[in-house]
Amino acid sequence: MQAILAVTFPFFALVLLGYLAVQRNYLPESAIPGLNGFVLFFALPCMLFRFGSSMPFAQLIDPVLIAIWGGSALLMVGFTIALTLRRSPEGPGVSMKDAAFGALVAAFPNSGFMGFPLLIGLLGEKVAGPLIGCILIDIVVTSSLCLALAQLRPASETATQHGLWAPLGRAMRGAFSNPLPWAIALGAAVAALSVPLPGPVKEIVRMLGDAATPVALFTIGAVLWRAQQHAHTRTPTADYLPVALVKLLVHPLLVLSGGVVANALGATISQFALLVLVLNAALPSASNVAILAERYGADNGRVTRIIMVSTALAFVSFSVIAWAFGVRRD
Repeated sequence: MQAILAVTFPFFALVLLGYLAVQRNYLPESAIPGLNGFVLFFALPCMLFRFGSSMPFAQLIDPVLIAIWGGSALLMVGFTIALTLRRSPEGPGVSMKDAAFGALVAAFPNSGFMGFPLLIGLLGEKVAGPLIGCILIDIVVTSSLCLALAQLRPASETATQHGLWAPLGRAMRGAFSNPLPWAIALGAAVAALSVPLPGPVKEIVRMLGDAATPVALFTIGAVLWRAQQHAHTRTPTADYLPVALVKLLVHPLLVLSGGVVANALGATISQFALLVLVLNAALPSASNVAILAERYGADNGRVTRIIMVSTALAFVSFSVIAWAFGVRRD
């Protein structure tokens, strides 16, 4: 456990430093979008490009792993919506829009900003293959589905004449505007064609990729502070704590169960790859969902609290899960 904490503590400490830096005005709030943009459009794509270009395509896109991760994500979305959706105007729960965003934070771990550096620190760079598949599913499938569900209108409104398909199409177009899948695809193409990058370009990619880890973790804390300040509502504990616990405990259990079922059905899946998927599922919720909630007019106060609680609790829960699976730092 001590060896695991030696890895996890600095990562969560950097998140806390980012939060405190903005809270204490060492970093102006106006700088947060710039930090986020640097990570999302420059540093993280370069890191993913490097991994995508350094391994065979079969290691990037494993159908069995994608089926396990995608199936678990869909089950998480359905379970979380069923757990939180309001049954009547007077009853407990939340609206469909807020239930969909709750499902998104429950099924979408912080793989890009936190998962890659943390799992590489624990298990080495060979985690990149399984993680890349997870990121593709989260961006293209899980986020698109939840955003489409969030835009559904009551049956009495004419806007529902296209059902789920119109908002799903809009959400898919938004997913494909994300630079991360394209960075992965470009890296895979470079690897397949065996096209070497010119020396100066390769060095730029390396430098930007190396900057991804500290800046991304610092940005998570800054984004959480900003989201908390811009929360428009006060959320009862019963509306956000269960979802945070579902994220940290039910999600990895579902992924593990999916791997066990896949093995029982005769699928070929390595224990290492399954471990990577389980630990990825045990990560806290993606911090950028709070920005999406604000943009779509959802209850960003509730979403922010789910993310903050999952991030705070994950320091303990993630470390315990890693220890329980016998993770040893090389």
